[in-house]
Amino acid sequence: MQVLGGDIGGTNARLALFEVDGDAPPRLDVEHVYPSADHDGLEEIVAAFLSDVGGRPKRAAFGLAGPVRGRRVRTTNLPWVVDADAVAERFGLDQVALLNDLEATAWGVGVLEHDQIHVLQGGAGNANGNAAVIAAGTGLGEAGLYWDGARHHPFACEGGHAGFAPGNPLEIELFDSLGRRFDHVSWERLLSGPGLAAIAEFLFEREQGGPPEWLREAGDPAAAVTEAALTGRSATASTALDLFVRLYGVESGDLALKLMALGGVWVGGGIAPKILPRLVDGPFLEGFLAKGRMRPLVAAMPVRVILDDRTALLGAGRRAAFDVEPAR
Repeated sequence: MQVLGGDIGGTNARLALFEVDGDAPPRLDVEHVYPSADHDGLEEIVAAFLSDVGGRPKRAAFGLAGPVRGRRVRTTNLPWVVDADAVAERFGLDQVALLNDLEATAWGVGVLEHDQIHVLQGGAGNANGNAAVIAAGTGLGEAGLYWDGARHHPFACEGGHAGFAPGNPLEIELFDSLGRRFDHVSWERLLSGPGLAAIAEFLFEREQGGPPEWLREAGDPAAAVTEAALTGRSATASTALDLFVRLYGVESGDLALKLMALGGVWVGGGIAPKILPRLVDGPFLEGFLAKGRMRPLVAAMPVRVILDDRTALLGAGRRAAFDVEPAR
């Protein structure tokens, strides 16, 4: 059987056809990437893709940034409304599933190979149970995987928009600084590309009276801070990245506790692979393990960094292969 999977972002829409054979993981057959903003909606992109590759899938699943409620979704970063039933009718599909992008990633982690991940913490040898996915990129996404004793069931959440809790005097200053700009200081305000830039700007203001020229003129401030930190160009940028990494660990550990993620935590998103050396040698695990009496519990949880940026696409293909009747 042939199925269609899609990872639909504000910049690019990545579509792929997968071959499904029994219980084996779906095999990616052909993949194309389309600029999202060049198209008026998902159906237009699906039509272009199927015309390009000549496929005839029976089922489809699409990962979309933002909350997914029911069979009809208004995308967060695009002026689109995606209607699963309309997509199914137009392309003759038996089943169409709409997923939050982190839910799609959660579906994808089950097919990742050893060379597609980096282990930050091995955890207990018999680690098994619920799992969690956290991903900092343009925003902060979170998802869970419920373990029923036989397999994982991914589910979406919007935990990245929960309130940030400062843990020391410096973080209280940072919270106050952001609180003057935003009526709600969520974790996403810090654990994202814009969040890293905000942390750096706060520290430069605190230490030097304002950001340096190279940061003010940067087209991508987060990338500029990362480059300055990893190359040793700026001690303040390095401090900013360390604070970002520690807070990433703190929230990853908090998510792990909330979901009782004995099966492990998966760290995804576009930022983690770019700062992998700092995740390995920096304060990520310090923040992850700083849970007081619960430290032994989180120390037993595996922590893995996702290196493959196609994980959400692989997850959409895997979800499409499941024979699950969509909710209506």
